[in-house]
Amino acid sequence: MELGSETYNFIKVWLSVFAALSYCFVIGKIVPPGAARLASVLPVVGLFLLLPLALSSIHLGGSSAFFIAWLANFKLLLFAFGRGPLASDPSISLPRFIAVACLPIKIQPTRQTDPSPETASRNQENADPIQNGRVKHDPPPQKRRRGRQSPVNYGIKILLLATMLRIYDYSDRLPQKVVWFLYGCHIYFGLEIILAVAAAVARAALGLELEPQFDEPYLSTSLQDFWGRRWNIMVSSILRPAVYEPVLAWASRGVGRRYAALPAVLGTFAVSALMHELIFYYLGRVRPTGEITWFFLFHGVCLTVEIAVKKELKVGLRLPRPVAAVLTVGFVMVTAFWWFLPPLLRCRTDERAFEEYAAVGALARDVGRRLGLALRGAINASPLLAKP
Repeated sequence: MELGSETYNFIKVWLSVFAALSYCFVIGKIVPPGAARLASVLPVVGLFLLLPLALSSIHLGGSSAFFIAWLANFKLLLFAFGRGPLASDPSISLPRFIAVACLPIKIQPTRQTDPSPETASRNQENADPIQNGRVKHDPPPQKRRRGRQSPVNYGIKILLLATMLRIYDYSDRLPQKVVWFLYGCHIYFGLEIILAVAAAVARAALGLELEPQFDEPYLSTSLQDFWGRRWNIMVSSILRPAVYEPVLAWASRGVGRRYAALPAVLGTFAVSALMHELIFYYLGRVRPTGEITWFFLFHGVCLTVEIAVKKELKVGLRLPRPVAAVLTVGFVMVTAFWWFLPPLLRCRTDERAFEEYAAVGALARDVGRRLGLALRGAINASPLLAKP
């Protein structure tokens, strides 16, 4: 990968994104929601599926593919029908429209007063299990603070990521499963840092308080908790109105409200599987093997079983939190070893990522050396400049 040409392509891709989203912003002002607006935004959806092919790097290409082909396209499809974050505020400005469309951000709602007992009961009755991570018979969990992680938290994760990069130098002396465990941690830390940086840029530019992208997934006590409330919250918030709720409404007419969540969860995981297959294709440009699809379908099936068991038992499974967290995270890691990491490694993502780190490091050293020479030259020349 040539760093200069990749950076040039990256700039071209995002200039195209900004222009296309400006067009969609205008369409939203003159075309009402429905078939006409859908026909107007579909060319942009197609463009956003093609743009990531212009990038080949893991970090620039992978993050752009996630932002454009997945998040932006799903938000635009919801926007076409007057739904989703792009349609929630008719007075939204163009900069905010572009940021919300293509960045993994969700504006934090304004705090409201506590609802009445009747309203709280009705909201609890209608809560969906994939979002809330529990069934209505479970006792309400303790309220957790949902806001920005502290700078210290991110600093520790950056330090851990840097430490893992050094440990990789000795990967040939480590058991394969240990290296894969480090890769899993690397994916989590890398994703959280990249998404946090994107959210910080949007926060600084728009002056908005944003919801976090992750909520300590290593503390998950169930699959519902992991997928619905803690892991990549932005994706959950987009899949919910785009897939889960339509399938839930359709299934309610067939199997009733009580079990409608089961096909809705499976449908959501199936769509997530297809989008992950697409992202992996952008990363490696190799034919999908279906392993990623199996990973997400398997978790979808396990989650529906978990929901059904809780509904039948009418009570949550109350294992001690440390035990439940170890079992949940261990289950996710083991199944990732089976189906998620192998296709990722076949794309040589680890080797290419290290090459990109080395290229950026070499660029930083070169820039530092040039700046040092320029500063030294300025200091040496200053007495001469001071003479009359």
